[in-house]
Amino acid sequence: MSRQDSALIRFAIALISLLLLSQIGIAATVNTRALTASKSKTQKVTETQRARKRMRRLARSRAVAHPRTTATLQRTGLHRRHRYHERFTASSFAQDVTEGDVVAGEDPVVRQAAIDALGDMNGTVVAVEPTSGRILAMVNQKLALSSGAQPCSTIKLSVALAGLSEGIITKETEVRLGGRYHMNLTNALAHSNNAYFEALGRQLGFEKVSYYAHQYGLGELAGYSIPGEQLGIYPNQEIPAKLGGVGKMCSFGEGVSVTPLQLGALVSAIANGGTLYYLQHPNTPEDIANFQPIVKRRLDIAGLIPEISDGMAAAVEYGTARSLRTNFNEEEILGKTGTCSRAGTRFGWFASYANTHAGRIVVVVFLEGGRPTYGPKAAEITGHIYRNLYDHDFFLAKPAPPADTAAVKTLGSGQ
Repeated sequence: MSRQDSALIRFAIALISLLLLSQIGIAATVNTRALTASKSKTQKVTETQRARKRMRRLARSRAVAHPRTTATLQRTGLHRRHRYHERFTASSFAQDVTEGDVVAGEDPVVRQAAIDALGDMNGTVVAVEPTSGRILAMVNQKLALSSGAQPCSTIKLSVALAGLSEGIITKETEVRLGGRYHMNLTNALAHSNNAYFEALGRQLGFEKVSYYAHQYGLGELAGYSIPGEQLGIYPNQEIPAKLGGVGKMCSFGEGVSVTPLQLGALVSAIANGGTLYYLQHPNTPEDIANFQPIVKRRLDIAGLIPEISDGMAAAVEYGTARSLRTNFNEEEILGKTGTCSRAGTRFGWFASYANTHAGRIVVVVFLEGGRPTYGPKAAEITGHIYRNLYDHDFFLAKPAPPADTAAVKTLGSGQ
């Protein structure tokens, strides 16, 4: 027998042995390196890999059924995080919100614009002439004159003015918010950055934050002899640290309750250069004919208004209130949104003023309800109001009032 024949016989015996072993289930290894030139780039998934995937899926499903395994799964990276969804019990919609409103002394164009824009949303609209404190329209007066609600991020206007007044910041001051991340006042107002205002509030301290808040009219009646108006709440001490302390008071308005009239008076002071008027709500045509503005006090903020105005304008241009621009683009609007919730009810605020060649008007929209209620929705409604006013020529230049009707009466803050 030749050497070549012997090799063929050995190969045949090995092949037969391999086939027999595979039939009876005994594992065998064969060096296939000589049989394949190279490994395939598209290898199929083996049965072992499939089994491992099934075991991982089974482990995940058991994690839901057996909470005791949570710690183990967190260590192995198999635990899934579930996003928390807040539940709301209040409704964002209501009927007959204007029932009981006293309207004889209101501007009919402004009132109708507010009613049309508000629609069936559960909320209120207060429109103010910032150069006199006259309430041009107050839709849903029961809500507007109530004890108010948490101001959410609209409190940042008061805090920003306090920081500017104390010289702690300018609109360009970069505040460190962690690591290499910094932000200035303009962008903090535009994007309603909570970390910025928490840091600013802690630097100011409660005493200064409280002092300026009261100077700007929080915690006291905003109106003059308006039947049914109630006070908001500004606490006389810092809220507990477990609730966030002064930081949360300055970013979310935690522990504070503000009324639409108080916010309207503050924004009016920003719009007119620093005069805090008592808001007045004429009830008859005679009240309008005999109307005289009443000054509560002068605020030393004239030099600070350009610093805060950029942020309020940026909120509408590219920030949290940009939804307003879907309805109105013709005039410059400056404002601040606010969104927060408490006890199953969500609040949505937007306080603004239109800066036009024919004068200014302040509009405060406050909504309460469920998930459809939030600050950008209030801004969107405000855009509808400005659109309605523009379409009815409200922003056309008006003749100046006679000199004898422009008298201003000044009262002390205690009256």
